[in-house]
Amino acid sequence: MTPKERIYAIISGDPYDRPAVTPIFMAFAARFIGHTYRDYYLDGDVLAEAQLAVTRAFNIDQISAISDPWREASAYGMEFEYPPDGVGKPGDVLIKTPDDVSLLKPFDIVNAERPKQRIESVRKMAGELGRTHSVLGWVEGPIAEYGDLRGVESTMMDLIDKPEMFAEAGQIIVQNAIAFAVAQVEAGADMIGIGDAAASLVTPNMYTELVLPLEKKLIEAIHEAGGAVKLHICGNISNIVEFMPQSGADIIDVDWMVSLARARELVGPDVTLCGNFNPAGALFEGNPEDVAEAARECLEAVPDRFILMPGCEVPPATPEQNIRAFCPCDGCLIREELKL
Repeated sequence: MTPKERIYAIISGDPYDRPAVTPIFMAFAARFIGHTYRDYYLDGDVLAEAQLAVTRAFNIDQISAISDPWREASAYGMEFEYPPDGVGKPGDVLIKTPDDVSLLKPFDIVNAERPKQRIESVRKMAGELGRTHSVLGWVEGPIAEYGDLRGVESTMMDLIDKPEMFAEAGQIIVQNAIAFAVAQVEAGADMIGIGDAAASLVTPNMYTELVLPLEKKLIEAIHEAGGAVKLHICGNISNIVEFMPQSGADIIDVDWMVSLARARELVGPDVTLCGNFNPAGALFEGNPEDVAEAARECLEAVPDRFILMPGCEVPPATPEQNIRAFCPCDGCLIREELKL
């Protein structure tokens, strides 16, 4: 069974040979091939090289174009300082007043510099591994992108005081996100990840009334283009996870502070969950045995329709042996659980 076949068998509820493993690599991948994180997210060739290297070294089931949160924001016109080993630092937000929402327009996002770069990275990775591995493209979700353009604190206040402002902007954001996602599918991504981290900060009512309809619109369009979707909302999603299946996502990522068993209870047996041991406390700070035990606990908590990974990104200075401890490669300490 190929890695891609394995992932889609899990999603479909069909028989599969072993659990899939799909850690999120970004800054670690850059370091793994001797580059800075800035090299990784500003140079599409470095991103593709780094992702190919970690996918092969750790024998994981999916290769990813995830990089940083600022690709779409840069295309909207925001300017950034890009330090060597950190995410970009915005000079200023784009949406300062309600009148600034009119600055958001549908535009040729796929030919903007940084989105176009991701599309080309997807094309390169799909050309190398697309027949055997799942290739994950990436877009920002509606509230995450609004938060990038507006600032997170102002975003939260808008949802309380001016929800119509977010709703108006969200329609344009989703329209551009659809174009960006579909271009990645056409370049060879079989799945699109949607990062909507700010959604973990809102109330259930705000999520279901304001955010979820926009996520659903984006996901429906990706499905129509032939791509699957994983929805990744960093943070404590305990208060909204039961509603996330309504988005139509094929995979729901669960961060480490959420009980996997409780998440399964809330979303039901037919949703594929992905996660969720602590990427800092277990993966980075622990030893290989600690990581293996944390991974076993995840596999025991959700034995079916489940994909194993840390709850979020692998920290850049994580010891390599700790990653090997839970991946299906040399150094794996959960070979029995992974049926190797």
